[in-house]
Formats: sequence, C-alpha cells, structure tokens
Amino acid sequence: MDLPTQVPVMTLPSATLFPQALLPLYIFEPRYRKMLADALQTHRMFTVAMQDPTRVREKPCLIAGLGLIRVSVDHADGTSHLILQGLTRVELVDTVQTKPYRVETIRALQTPVVDSVVIDALVAKVLELVKQRMEVGPAPFPFPALEPTAGGGKKKGKAKTSGVASKEILEYLEKLPGPDQMADLVSCAVLSSPVARQTILATVPLEERLKHLIHFLIAEIEHYSKGGKQ
Repeated sequence: MDLPTQVPVMTLPSATLFPQALLPLYIFEPRYRKMLADALQTHRMFTVAMQDPTRVREKPCLIAGLGLIRVSVDHADGTSHLILQGLTRVELVDTVQTKPYRVETIRALQTPVVDSVVIDALVAKVLELVKQRMEVGPAPFPFPALEPTAGGGKKKGKAKTSGVASKEILEYLEKLPGPDQMADLVSCAVLSSPVARQTILATVPLEERLKHLIHFLIAEIEHYSKGGKQ
C-alpha cells in the first residue's frame, strides 16, 4: 500500500495506535469532523498521536500510528463512529498546517529484521509474563479468545477464571507471524499505562522493545499481585 507523505493528525490524551490494531473512535469536535470528511474523500488515512505528557498545550508525540479508516458511520448530529486500523509506526517530521486541523509530513518506521537466540529468549519471557499477568489481573482485550464488552472496553474479571481462554491466548500469540507483531499486540491489549504503551510504540528496534515490554509486564504483575486496581 502506498502511504501519503502528509497526513492529518489527531492528538489524544492517552491513545496509541499500534500496527494491525483496531481503534474505535468517536468523532465530535468540529475540526476532527472536517478532518474525517477530507480523509474519506482522499486516502482514508490519518495519524493518531498521544499528547506529549510534558507539554501543557496540545503537542503530539513525535512517534505515532498511521491508520486506515475501515468503517465510518455518520450520525444525524454530525458526529461519527469509526474503526481505524493501524498500518505502521510513523515519525512526525514537519508541521504543514495546524488549522482547521493539524497536518504533518510523516516518515514510516520499519522494524529491522532480526533473527537471533536473544530475541527468541526475550519472546519466551514475554509469553511467560503474559501468562502470569492473566493469572493476577483483569483479562486483556482484544484477543480472539475473549469476548469484548458492548462498550468496546476491556472485559472485566480475571483470566484465571477461564483456563481455556488463557491457553488459547498464548497459542494465538505463538502463531503470530513474528515477534514484532507479538510485542505490539501484547502492548496494545495488556499494558494499562498510556506512557508504557507510548514507550513501546516509540521503540523501533525489536530487542529494545521486547526488553521494555518485559519491564512493563513485571511492573503490572507486581501491581495486581499487591491488590492494585486497573
């Protein structure tokens, strides 16, 4: 798929769009209504970037997710519900415009192909930690083995109540095309911290990304093991 060199940017407080992930969005601000209308008439793509937590005024993080509008439903009041599918990580290179909505020049970021015993060991550790995480905290979503709630949030309850679900999730992760996709899916579905998810999104080298993910999973396991809430 040919990617545009310039795309609209939606800046959200705690959102991250990973490659291959599906992100449901409700469009209600006038500027984003205009952005959506323009995108639907052209390449059907825009970027979702997390608000830079170090800035008070609206400022997107420089590493974001480029998405393709798969479904868009308009409502009588001018708002819309849509499903955005992540395509790739991108770097926001240069601001083209800020009104009526932000447009940035982008550069696609591809993960270098790596095949080593170190990666294999890190992947095995991630899968081990995912199993532990499902035993102590709320069930992750979205995974094929779990049913989503009507609101599209995370399913409540603990995965340990369903041994079959845990087994199916791990089997699904093991069958993914590569560790790159596995790391992103686990980060998207399991990590509760927006800052943690953004750290993973912004880390392109696979070995470093897996190490970050292991660190965050261990922190989540400790949090829920001590009775912490989501």
